[in-house]
Amino acid sequence: MKGIYISLALIALACQPGRSQKQLRDTLSAETSYQIDEVVVTGARQKTDVRHLSQTVSIVGRAQIENSRQSSLLPVLTEQIPGLFVTSRGIMGYGVSNGAAGSISLRGLSGSSARLMVMIDGHPQYAGIFGHPIADAYQSFLAERVEVLRGPASVLYGSNAMGGVVNIVTRKMQEDGINTSLHTGYGSYNTLETELTNRIRKGGFSSVLSGSYNRTDGHRPDMGFEQYGGYAKLGYEISGNWNLQGDVNVTHFNASYPGPVSAPLTDGDQRITRGMTSLALENRYEKTSGALSIFYNWGNHWINDGYTPSAGESPQDSRFLSHDNMTGISLYQSTRFFQGNRITLGFDWFRYGGHAWNEYVSGSQAGTTSELVDKHEDELAGYIDFRQDFNTWLTLNAGLRVDHHSRIGTEWVPQAGLAFHLPHTMELKASASKGFRYPILREMYMFPPQNPDLQPESMWNYELAFSQRLLNGRLNYGINLFYIDGKNLILTLPNPNGSGMLNQNSGEIENTGIEVQAAFRINRHWSVDGNYSYLHMKEPVVAAPGHKLYAGTNFSHGRWSLSTGMQYIAGLYTQTDPITTENFVLWNLRVSFQATRWLDLWARGENLLAQRYEINAGYPMPRATIMAGISLNLLRYFR
Repeated sequence: MKGIYISLALIALACQPGRSQKQLRDTLSAETSYQIDEVVVTGARQKTDVRHLSQTVSIVGRAQIENSRQSSLLPVLTEQIPGLFVTSRGIMGYGVSNGAAGSISLRGLSGSSARLMVMIDGHPQYAGIFGHPIADAYQSFLAERVEVLRGPASVLYGSNAMGGVVNIVTRKMQEDGINTSLHTGYGSYNTLETELTNRIRKGGFSSVLSGSYNRTDGHRPDMGFEQYGGYAKLGYEISGNWNLQGDVNVTHFNASYPGPVSAPLTDGDQRITRGMTSLALENRYEKTSGALSIFYNWGNHWINDGYTPSAGESPQDSRFLSHDNMTGISLYQSTRFFQGNRITLGFDWFRYGGHAWNEYVSGSQAGTTSELVDKHEDELAGYIDFRQDFNTWLTLNAGLRVDHHSRIGTEWVPQAGLAFHLPHTMELKASASKGFRYPILREMYMFPPQNPDLQPESMWNYELAFSQRLLNGRLNYGINLFYIDGKNLILTLPNPNGSGMLNQNSGEIENTGIEVQAAFRINRHWSVDGNYSYLHMKEPVVAAPGHKLYAGTNFSHGRWSLSTGMQYIAGLYTQTDPITTENFVLWNLRVSFQATRWLDLWARGENLLAQRYEINAGYPMPRATIMAGISLNLLRYFR
């Protein structure tokens, strides 16, 4: 309900003549009632007060996304979400394949291994063959907010959500009017970022149309990156109870792969196109709500693996090409049968896979192709999610998913938890939840050491969480303790039945950790926030730091806004064979000045301490970088 309150407050304030947008934001910050609880859709499918969920859902709102002044969503998530870390290799762009960055890990479970799911409006987003998210497809113009469920979410979302989910909730206009915004900036290493968005709402009709172009030369030779993106969304409220909406999002990028500094690469080039589209029919009544949605994701990959002249290599004879896709249907209905009760029944069907091959452009096989994989598989599931409030002090949550894979068989996925609503605005939560993932096509069918007999990975997450709000909501803090016990993890080990290596279900995971988060609004001008996470792994993995600390300060007065933050990373494994770890401190600063009601001037500086560090082994990150630009925001309300 917090978002509803803010929208109504904005409308009321906008009716007051002579107020600038900056004054409206300042007044809203001072007048917002902090007693209103946040509503999320992740973790329950339907809109739910976050206090009633037994698992932890963190929210990054539109204001934080805009304040980051980033074209990608992932940097702000790294700062704001304890336990979450994203790998990087340069000033812009993550790429795919060898040397790629953009691996999202949460509590030591990585999306690059298909153990963490990214969704857009609840629809899974991953490459059908490789099973992992594509980081360059998640741009800031998409998101109204991002909801991150820390811990298994397989009951509601199936395979690949064993470590958690990152759900991007797309933008829309909240009131009748037209809003057009332009964001553009230029800075270090000939880096350019642009974004243009138009949003319209009139009666029952709404639309969002966005486009972006981003590029950089990169801080190393052969590290250029260029990206085009577009998003369109149409919605229509058929009645007060029914809503229809559809959208399409396409991203194309060209990335260069420079190789590690010890062995620079030539002609390491990638041309990638990713797209998604969906259509959803939603219903909402007093005692029941639900949706039927159909979605389709696709990707085209062209990759030249390049060569290393210093090692005596010559240009590659072949190019890797692939086309992957994922089709899904999701149906759920949530009903309140009696006071304090909510039962959600759901059905999912996913079909994913693709075709990958090598195309020879030179050498003795020029003009021919060699097949790698051409296969699709199906996942069919039904689930039930049960929630019951007891008076005002306790909520019971329980869920069960029955998930059937067309090749592997059936997986049963339970979870349960309690949420205690204690005096003095304290919340205590305890949960136990199972997560799982099916082996992906690459592990089963592509490249040695493929193994078609692989079985699902699984894990249990046990969690205890405590949070409290004080000073009428101006101060809030929370702490989470978790223990992860996983088995049947897929590892590449010597083949027990012959020579060479083979993918096998032989791995175990035992992770424990603590996560702390706090925020304090000192007054209408000043606020501070921070988070810390500690992760202990029995078996270390790349891109999961042992310690991650962020502390930030925000200041807003008159036409000026400033935010600054320090991030400390320690015990970050950049590789495990041999073991190499990194410790570093990053200082970022962002400042903006409202020149007119519709024009902001902004600048941001990153790594202002000019730290030398690596996140991907062999790929030193840029030293201090600067970006500056303008943001235009034109808003007209319909009367």
